[in-house]
Amino acid sequence: MSSSTAPTGFSSYEQPIFPPEEESSLLSQSHAEKASANSTFTTGSYTSALQLYEKALSLCPTYLEYDIAVLHSNISACHLKLSEWKAAVDSATKALDALDRVDPPAPTVVQDITPETKVRIAALQRTGHTLHDVYKLRTKTLLRRAKARRELKTWASLQSAYEDYQALSRPPHQLGSLDARAVREALRELPVHLEEAKNAEMKEMMGKLKNLGNGILKPFGLSTDNFQFVKDEKTGAYSMNMTR
Repeated sequence: MSSSTAPTGFSSYEQPIFPPEEESSLLSQSHAEKASANSTFTTGSYTSALQLYEKALSLCPTYLEYDIAVLHSNISACHLKLSEWKAAVDSATKALDALDRVDPPAPTVVQDITPETKVRIAALQRTGHTLHDVYKLRTKTLLRRAKARRELKTWASLQSAYEDYQALSRPPHQLGSLDARAVREALRELPVHLEEAKNAEMKEMMGKLKNLGNGILKPFGLSTDNFQFVKDEKTGAYSMNMTR
């Protein structure tokens, strides 16, 4: 495939920009595969839909960040349906990263917008999308990532899910009534699950440390049961006593 150089004034932009005719052709092919994937998804054939979305992704010019984000978000939806939680998180994160490149999350003034961001915004407008579309897709994708992180049920993933739900509860995210209720319920329930996961993982870690200690002490006829940690209530420090 041939490609043109970056537009004048955007020479620092590393990704090649395709000529208009080639860009339009590639995008049309990508959209056709995406349409097939959408239809396949509605039939419940999520693995087949996933493959079609990935084909659409391979055809889409990489600088068309919004279209790339849509595909990654739809891939995340497939992984959710397949209960592939980690893959769902990874794909949703790729979609959110692409959206952040179009609409940087940190507040900026016009003169601080980089040439790369200008190229991406121009591509967004050229393909008929707006920043409002970006906001809507970000909300949808964040909901998908939060759900996947919650389903992973580890201490770290639950904490990350809680942060996603906190973000969703604040502007500029605009939620429908069902999603808003789901977010409120998640924010109410997650602290309990977080504490449970924390305690379970700490217990598992202490068990592994105990087994390791027993392996080291066994040749000496000792075990971790021979040692007792006593807390000094005045200082909060611990001392170790040996018992028999």
